[in-house]
Amino acid sequence: MDFRFTEDQLIFRDAVRDFLDGECTPAAIRGLIDSPDGGAVKFRTALAELGLTGLPLAEEHGGLGMNELDAVLAAEECGRAAVPGALFDSMAVAGPLLAEAAPELAAEWLPKVATGEATIALGHALNPFVLDAGIADLLLMARDGALYAVPRSTVTLTEAPSVDPSRRPAKVQWSSSAGQKILDGERFEALWTLALDRAALYAAADMLGATQRMLDMSVEYTKNREQFGRPIGSFQAVKHLLADVQVKLTFARPVVYYAAYALVNGLPQRSIRVSHAKVAAADAATLGARRTLQVHGAMGYTWEYDLQIWMKRVWADAGCWGTSAWHRARIAGAILAPGTDLGPGRTWAA
Repeated sequence: MDFRFTEDQLIFRDAVRDFLDGECTPAAIRGLIDSPDGGAVKFRTALAELGLTGLPLAEEHGGLGMNELDAVLAAEECGRAAVPGALFDSMAVAGPLLAEAAPELAAEWLPKVATGEATIALGHALNPFVLDAGIADLLLMARDGALYAVPRSTVTLTEAPSVDPSRRPAKVQWSSSAGQKILDGERFEALWTLALDRAALYAAADMLGATQRMLDMSVEYTKNREQFGRPIGSFQAVKHLLADVQVKLTFARPVVYYAAYALVNGLPQRSIRVSHAKVAAADAATLGARRTLQVHGAMGYTWEYDLQIWMKRVWADAGCWGTSAWHRARIAGAILAPGTDLGPGRTWAA
């Protein structure tokens, strides 16, 4: 079986990378970081011109009709460029969820999402705060085993602090009576789990791209930074620091890609593959942040250095859509039956 990406998928990835290299530069991110949305709307509008905001949406809604295997590469590039906001939560998670849950409502909203005119935010119990709630036109919120479509005008938002200033999470207070119930019962449970899997997948892909960027920046830094009359990259200890990150990233990447494959093909252990991907990407990203900061010295965390943009991004990603502890417990629950003996005085409880 051939698991390689198609030529068209790779061409689209390269087009996204070229576009972001020119538009979403560290200087551009810094220039918009103090704006109310951190630059999310500006970059989303620019990406709409490329067609990225409609990538996973059906052609009938003005999208490109692509799937998770197409989108995962684009998500990785957005992480590599540190695109502000939670673009994929809106168009690649909330969008497909709305299409599957409420076709009539989707016909009204998704064409606007595809052109960048509208944003849909998604609230989930795993995330105490909702990303992009402040710029959302519609929110999808769950309560008591049902999904509601809630206009932003009817909710109360309280901005929450974030380690990543390009992400603007908010606490959402809302009333069920102000929203439209669009899904409940067993179908809600199935689609809600699918939405979580998609969101965790794209967070993992985002971390892959961000980790690669931190690694690339650090390699370049070690070529130019000199100590004792030699580039620090020539020292064995520094090489080992970055080599460890490269190994982690190399092993994490195919795990994330296989999770996308599992989603597209509806494999029985789809959710477990996604949890594995989220854990593997988070492990690589957190190690990458620690080691690249070590290579740069304490100055790497300061505002003057671009490295801190990507460090803060992976720290935020690692906690979104399930922490590593949550996803490890999910994997363990699938492998171990409740009551499994884990050693002296320990048993597994699902």
